[in-house]
Amino acid sequence: MLAARFHSRLGEIEAARWNALLADDNPFLHHAFLSGLETHGCLDAAHGWAPHHLGLYQDAALVAAAPLYLKTNSHGEYVFDWSWAHAYARYGLDYYPKLLCAVPYSPVAGPRLLGGNALRANLIDAIRAECERLGLSSAHANFCTGADATAFADRGEWLARFDWQFHWRNHGWRDFADFLDALKPKKRKNIRQERAQVQRAGVHCEIRQGGEIDAETWRRIHDFYAATFDGKGNYPALTREFFSHLGRAMPERTLAVLASRGSELIAMALLLRSRDTLYGRYWGCREQLPGLHFEVCYYQGIDYCLRHGLRRFEPGAQGEHKLARGFLPAMTRSYHYIADARFRAAIGDALAREATALRAYREELLAHSPYAEAEPA
Repeated sequence: MLAARFHSRLGEIEAARWNALLADDNPFLHHAFLSGLETHGCLDAAHGWAPHHLGLYQDAALVAAAPLYLKTNSHGEYVFDWSWAHAYARYGLDYYPKLLCAVPYSPVAGPRLLGGNALRANLIDAIRAECERLGLSSAHANFCTGADATAFADRGEWLARFDWQFHWRNHGWRDFADFLDALKPKKRKNIRQERAQVQRAGVHCEIRQGGEIDAETWRRIHDFYAATFDGKGNYPALTREFFSHLGRAMPERTLAVLASRGSELIAMALLLRSRDTLYGRYWGCREQLPGLHFEVCYYQGIDYCLRHGLRRFEPGAQGEHKLARGFLPAMTRSYHYIADARFRAAIGDALAREATALRAYREELLAHSPYAEAEPA
């Protein structure tokens, strides 16, 4: 017999037991990443996040799990359902709280149902049952991949939604110059000019692993991150303590691109990595220089992937400007259980129209591909 239990903090589950369920080394599902968000002040009910993690147990043994949160808003999700909440409000109904299976503040695709093929359906049914037990409007699973996406689609009443991000793929290029040779001449020239601008400004970039970063540099990295969010009117949810925690707990998976002029740090990008993928996360700078953002956030990451044999570089959500720099549209998927059948039908119709527009958008993007030929298979 399987028993579903819900945990108000990930610390209630032993790290070794949770990590043993992971299908791959995606860093965002690692116990240290998710529990670090909780223990270092990044998640709280005041900002809409209440951990409600699902564990499936056989006797006392954890055999499957899913990262779950009770949400009282839609901040930090990157799958936008504000219009759904407004529709509920127009009819005098509460859309929040809702149940979310995701990684907070991380629009990164990866596993969501942990524990293997045999128990995916059990996890999905437990999520839906908890949604109904609590009387919630909905349950959501964001940025699903592979077998998890198939499992949600197979359950029938979960609405499928997709979108595009811009990802770079390594096709065995020897180095950055070899990658540039695959681009159209104008795109190649523009990238060379952008990199030359940064060099002429006297900026030097280096990449350090988390374990190589001292406390003062972590302070500067966080200051840059917070200033970027403040400048855009957004709340910088991740704390300095969480950043330095990543450096200690995941030292080889955490990376920082540090851009300096002389002895002065002027910009940074914080990244994470798995065995085959680099994930760009946060950026900030002390001053704006031509080409600096592209160098720190994109070109340094591409060069790192080429030197270390990584297959993919996922630099984050949105950003059509990435297309000209070698990043092509890649599909992301989410799934949504809407408890009210009337709203489920209406949202399903809206998603069908959205899907048609998104497919057309991809074709338009690919018409402007930066590659001289179709991107290699």
